[in-house]
Order: sequence, then C-alpha cells, then structure tokens
Amino acid sequence: MKQADIVVDLYRQKMKPQILQAMPFWIASLITGLVAVLYAKMFAVCENYSLLLVHGHDWILFFLTPACFVTAWWLVSHFEKKAAGSGIPQVMASIELATPKYNHLVDKFLSFRIILVKIVSSLFMVIGGGAIGREGPTVQIAGSIFRMVNQLLPASWPKVSKKNMIITGAAAGLAAAFNTPLGGIVFAVEELARSHISYFKTAIFTAVIIAGLTAQGILGPYLYLGYPDVSNTTLIVFLYVVLVAIIAGALGSFLSVIIMRLMKWKRTFKHTRMHVFYVLISGLIFATIAFFIGHGILGSGKEQMADLLFRPDKHVAWSLPLLRLAGPAICFTTGGAGGVFAPALSAGAVVGGMVGELTRLSGVDVNILILAGMVAFLTGVTRSPFTSAILVLEMTDRHNVIFHLMLAGMIASIAAMVIDPHSLYDRLKDMYLSDAYHEDIEAGKRQAEVSE
Repeated sequence: MKQADIVVDLYRQKMKPQILQAMPFWIASLITGLVAVLYAKMFAVCENYSLLLVHGHDWILFFLTPACFVTAWWLVSHFEKKAAGSGIPQVMASIELATPKYNHLVDKFLSFRIILVKIVSSLFMVIGGGAIGREGPTVQIAGSIFRMVNQLLPASWPKVSKKNMIITGAAAGLAAAFNTPLGGIVFAVEELARSHISYFKTAIFTAVIIAGLTAQGILGPYLYLGYPDVSNTTLIVFLYVVLVAIIAGALGSFLSVIIMRLMKWKRTFKHTRMHVFYVLISGLIFATIAFFIGHGILGSGKEQMADLLFRPDKHVAWSLPLLRLAGPAICFTTGGAGGVFAPALSAGAVVGGMVGELTRLSGVDVNILILAGMVAFLTGVTRSPFTSAILVLEMTDRHNVIFHLMLAGMIASIAAMVIDPHSLYDRLKDMYLSDAYHEDIEAGKRQAEVSE
C-alpha cells in the first residue's frame, strides 16, 4: 500500500468516530430549531389574541386571568412539577447532576413530558395575560431534546458526554429563541459551563449554527427588536448609562429577592387548596392592576421595548416601571411555566426610558439608556453581564454601543450584589437540587423497606 493511501486510511479511521460523535448534536440542533420556531409562533399567537381580547373587553381579565393561571399551575402540579417557572435553573441543576452517581436524576428535569407541560402551561399563562417570556422555557425544551437524542444512541455508538450535550442544547435553545448565536455561546460559557470550553467548543458552535439557521430558514433573518437609532450620541450619555445601570441592576436583584421570598413562603403550604387559593388571588390581583392602573403589566413586554425604541416621544408613564416589576413577581410565583428573560428586558427598558425622559436627553441618547437598562436589569436577575450585553447587541445589531452595554452590565452586576450576592437562577438551582437529592433519598428508603 502506498504511503498516501495509508495516510488517507488513518485519516478516515480518525474522522469516523468524530463524525459519529457530532451527529447527535446536529440532529438535536435541527429538532431544536424546528420546535423553537413552532413554540415561538404559538406563543406569539396566544399573546396577540390575549392582548386583542383585553383591549376590547378588559373586564374579562377578572375571569380569564385566574382561570388560565390555575390551569397553568394545575398542569405543572399534576403532570411535571419540574416544568415550573423559567427552565434555566432546571438546566443548571441537570448539568450538576450529570455525573455517574446522580445521572438518573437528570430525567426529572429534562424529558419529553417536560417539553409538553412546559409549552402548554406557558401558553395558558400567556392567554391569561401573564408577564412571562418563552426564552427560558425554550432553553429547558432544547436541553430535553438533546437529552433524549443522547439517550437514544445505541451502546456501540462513540461516547458522547451527557453534560456537554445538555450545555450545548441550552446554548442552541437560547440562540434559536432570540436569534442570537453569539448570545447562546456566551450564555453557555458564562452561565452554564463548569469545564473549559475547549472540550466542547465545536459542538456548541455547530449546534448554535444549525439551530439558528433552522429558525432563520422558517422565520427569516429577523432581529428581535429591529434597528433603533443610536447614531451621533454624546459622551455625556456614559454618565447616565452608569446611573441607569445602578438603578436597573439593583431593581433586577430586588425582583429576584421578592420572587424567592414568595416561593419559599409558598413551600410552607401544606394543602393543595392553599396553592389553588394563592394562584386564584394572584390572578385576581394581576387582573385588578391591569384593569385599574394599566395594561402595561400584561404580556412579555416586547411591545413596550419596541414602542420605546422606535417612537419619537419617549414618554414613560410613572406606573410602567412598577407594572413591569409587579407582573413577573406575580406570574413567576404562581407555579405555571414561563420565563423571566423578556420581562426583565422590558423592565430595564422602561427604567432606561424614564431616566432618559427625566434628564431631557435627545431621543438617540435615550435609546442608549433604554438598551443599557435592558442589559442592566437582566444582569441584576442573572448575574451574567456579558451574556446580557451580547444578547441586546445581537437583538438590535447596534455594534457602536457595545462599550455602553458592557459598562452597563459590569456596573449592574456590582449594584445587584449589594442587594443579594446570588442570582435568581443560582438560588432556584440550589432549591431544585435540594429537592432532587431529598426525593432520591426518600425513594431509596422506600425501596429498602420493600426489599426487607
């Protein structure tokens, strides 16, 4: 055999297992992109229908909101409790559990049932006007898809890391949800990864590209927020960016503290009827605020962000920041499925808009404060300043404000730590891990009793 043939043969032998290892990531990424698009379309239809219904007959909120909130909670409570809330803390818990000792617990957080309950429950929350987003749920859905593909691999298949599969799935999910490939990669590195990226960088890059291209192929090359005008800005705006970052970062952390305290209080409820009563009262309070104070509490908040960025008049009603804080606090604690990413971005946007209006800056400078507020508030919730900055950058394609956004993220991270040193996701992750370990111990005791 010629030397060239030997080299080619060795190359093929080396490449075959690498290709086989990559195939599960490619397949799962393609499925993730398709499911993310379908979910996004259903979410948008439900949100538009809800807002249309409410604008015509807002009194219906007193019946629609409690009914939808209770239904969303019931679906989670009776079919899959780990489908509650955002989904990102569940993925973080899954990554920590993806070890030989606790790998069996990952199925509690990532499964086909999780996907179904997550989607249906969150859609009921949306129909009820809930202030929730679809981005966190998409991350858990994507993680579940990657997990299931990994489980379907035959024993003879080249080994694929379960942990890397979950991390890659989460990155692909976020990229497909926001159409932000860089944001997905940075999110995986900053928020999820506990190992060096060199071990799975190729998997993340290809997964994000495939999931993103699949979404773009159906939805088109859209931007989440479009192209706001941020040209010809002034240097003085940097000082106001710092001010907005401090306020929005602290408020994001404050919202997280309120959510955690309400959730811990709820965990003391001993009877199901207490949970039902809490969800009903939450729905009625939410409807009352929307009816008597303003519809700004309704929905994910994407409308408020786009409206502020693209209208000449940057006026922000005094109640809107309070509404965008109250909405997620009420909805996230009901027990239904729904994320906090979009509501956090919208809350930060109205904070930035209000500061811009009070300081009488130009419309262009106010737009920068709006984007900075989005980064800062999301950082206050997640403590991921780089992810927040890159996400907002990719949503708007405004690269000339990258330094403004990075500054906002770093300042907000410091301001948030004054309120609480840990992020909402970290605290929820620890709560889910504690529950999983406890359930595993109890299951082991019951099995031992049966064996005896």
